[in-house]
Amino acid sequence: MVLDQQGLSSQKMKLTSSYYNRYAKQIILKKIGLHGQKKIANSKILIIGMGGLGCPLLLYLANSGIGNIGIVDNDIVDITNLNRQVLFTTKDIGKNKVDLAKKFVKKINNKIKIKIFNTKISKKNIKNIVNQYDIICDGTDNYNSRYLINDHCYKSKKILISAAISKFSGHLFKFDFKSKKTPCFRCFMPEFPLTENNCDSEGVISSLAGIMGTLQSNEVLRSVLNLKTDLAGNMIIFDALKLEFRKVKISRNSKCINKC
Repeated sequence: MVLDQQGLSSQKMKLTSSYYNRYAKQIILKKIGLHGQKKIANSKILIIGMGGLGCPLLLYLANSGIGNIGIVDNDIVDITNLNRQVLFTTKDIGKNKVDLAKKFVKKINNKIKIKIFNTKISKKNIKNIVNQYDIICDGTDNYNSRYLINDHCYKSKKILISAAISKFSGHLFKFDFKSKKTPCFRCFMPEFPLTENNCDSEGVISSLAGIMGTLQSNEVLRSVLNLKTDLAGNMIIFDALKLEFRKVKISRNSKCINKC
């Protein structure tokens, strides 16, 4: 029997005892089982932005058994990051986030394939990076990157799962560009806002980053497992003060430059 890097048999889907024990609580779920765990192990997920959203997102993707993870970020850890970026500590200040994130994942499970890109996503590199992965997770904090990621995922027919946080409010989007009926981020926000609304300019409560990053990871798993989801084409808005969730439909915009 030939085992892949995660301890799974590529032919008969048999599991090593260590692999089964690690993910037993997921495998016993009827909606996952051995077949679903195989899907999780074989999936390729890219995280763009290792900040307040990317940290909990990476943590739960790694713990769930995602077999191949890419991380894009060119930033170093700053003391102002530590209230919400849960992978980092005081000892990490001044160090590259992607290097620290890779070490963290390897401590969880050293069988996970993890590739780091110590760079900022740009027009020059986005095709080479994004096209290696099945599902793209946007945790960036600026509109230039969000529009760039959205447009490329649209052209490449990728699944894009995006989140944003500011103050006490969080947003979660899923755009399944494999479907011709899905809207895109430009349908929701056709033009660049006059000001950036992010943690640096407006502040954020630390727990909100954990909540929205975890919701991102949940949506990734639902997509990998092909579980019925009605988030595509909708937006989840979470109010941390009122502890309220709202789902808002995003309509396709006929004037969208992506011609959605």
